[in-house]
Amino acid sequence: MIEKSIEIKMAEDFDARPIAMLVQIASRHDSDIYLATEGKKVNAKSIMGMMSMPLNQGESVTVIAEGTDEQAAVDAIGSYLNGKTE
Repeated sequence: MIEKSIEIKMAEDFDARPIAMLVQIASRHDSDIYLATEGKKVNAKSIMGMMSMPLNQGESVTVIAEGTDEQAAVDAIGSYLNGKTE
C-alpha cells in the first residue's frame, strides 16, 4: 500500500468535468485507489463518491493505492492533481 499527500495545483475548479477525468484516470489502474481529506475517504473510481469529496485549489489530499500497479496509480493521480495533463 502506498499513501502520498498531494497539494492540489489545478488551474480549474473541481466541477463535474475535472472530477470525471480524475475518475477515468483512477479507473485505468487495477489497484484499489482512495482519496482522503478532512476525515473523509472515498473510492477514486466512484463518480458519486468523488462528487461528494471537498477538493479545492491549494488544499492537500492523500492518495491511497493498494494493488499491482499502486505506484503508477499514485503517480498518475498526483500528476493530474498537480495540473499536468495527459
